[in-house]
Amino acid sequence: MKIVIIGGGISGCAAYLELRKHLPKPPQPDKQHEITIYEAYDTSIDTTPEDRDGSTHSSTLVVGGGLGVAPNGLGVLKRLDENLLRDIVRGGYAIAHQDLRAKNGVLLMSIDSTGNPDADGNRMHLLGTSRHSLWKNLRLRIPSNDIMTKRVSKVVARPNGRNVVHFENGSPSVEADLVIGADGIKGVTKHALFPQDEEDLYAPQYQGLVGVGGFLPVEETQDLVQAGTMNLVFGGNGFFGYFFMESSPSAPDRDSPYHVSAPGGSLGWWSTYAVDECPDPKSLDMGAVSRQLRERHENWKDPVIRTILRSLHVSNMYPTWTSPQLPTWQSDGVVLVGDAAHALPSTSGQGSSQALEDVEAFILLLSHHLREVDHSHSPDTMAYKNIITTAAKQYMEMRQPRIQRILESAQQMQNSKRNMGVLAEYAMYCMMWIAGFFPSMLTKSVQEVFNYNVAEDVENTISSSTRNF
Repeated sequence: MKIVIIGGGISGCAAYLELRKHLPKPPQPDKQHEITIYEAYDTSIDTTPEDRDGSTHSSTLVVGGGLGVAPNGLGVLKRLDENLLRDIVRGGYAIAHQDLRAKNGVLLMSIDSTGNPDADGNRMHLLGTSRHSLWKNLRLRIPSNDIMTKRVSKVVARPNGRNVVHFENGSPSVEADLVIGADGIKGVTKHALFPQDEEDLYAPQYQGLVGVGGFLPVEETQDLVQAGTMNLVFGGNGFFGYFFMESSPSAPDRDSPYHVSAPGGSLGWWSTYAVDECPDPKSLDMGAVSRQLRERHENWKDPVIRTILRSLHVSNMYPTWTSPQLPTWQSDGVVLVGDAAHALPSTSGQGSSQALEDVEAFILLLSHHLREVDHSHSPDTMAYKNIITTAAKQYMEMRQPRIQRILESAQQMQNSKRNMGVLAEYAMYCMMWIAGFFPSMLTKSVQEVFNYNVAEDVENTISSSTRNF
């Protein structure tokens, strides 16, 4: 089978590794699966956003570079490759709980950020890390000759033949049995699913929020931040978050997601606030953005935020985009994963984890159906297309309800980052403070997300379909 992955970011790299791990090997040695990633930007290991003059890229450091990989996402990585998981954890910091605070620094409530105990009694923590570190560890495991630097201009899903991928530079198009769209919210792959639409009915939508962020040497704040915490600070005119970005190099368990270690050398921070008109980050005066951020938070009394504001330098601003709910994530052998299928707000804290779940779910289902085929002779194009479609439909039926629940929860949280009046602000504080007295009720929805095992859900889906058959 010939497979094309469009997008060489986290979703695309994870898809490649999952395919290599799980696809059954054809009996004929000369008929091995061919997998190629096409990425518009350079994907050399040490590429950074600065090397691309700030261009948007699948591995761009978004909102200062920080993100969280929850226990459900780390579970995907563990099943994929335990050495990969250790390398990723070594580049980040294990977080045991998230503290929600008022702008004066008062603790309103604390949320447990660990999963349920495993068979050995160990509880996996939320991992705070940088997008680049996560991407780099995935990318390191992919042969460079399987990643092509080409910008895709169009994908055509053909019902009666191989799908076609076209490129902007005029180079010859390629055909593939399976095209995986991992090219994000503004990618082109999704248009192959709706060729009849003359205009883009599912164009990205600006959410009226922007994010800025960066890093700070930990010496300036180490005595003010508790080890193993992510702090989420709310006010009436925006939101601020901060957490340690890495463990100390000398920490003995720094590569374990089950242990909170002494912090390393930097603190990651980000701020999200409302801006009515979507700004163009390329034309903004970042010095003015820094001054405005200081003015916005000048009356906030949280001591860590005050320390950050004294030395901050904003180099990038990132508008928050989401996409309308797509009616389908697949068509005739073209399948979407991650942000290409469902761009979740950053408030979900699940963007990368849900992308990892998508990839594992679809590829486990695809691999199962491929193993069910009679390989005494090679399947033809239509046989592959039928297999891919069957797997893709099960993938959608399994994944869409979970994504919808996470989206609805994130949208409620997102509203707490918009501008509000004094009464609404203090009502928000009261609600959080009261909720803090009922931790089991508070953490129930979080734990449902964190403790989900997508591989087990795939097994249940396969068993259920077998029984129905």
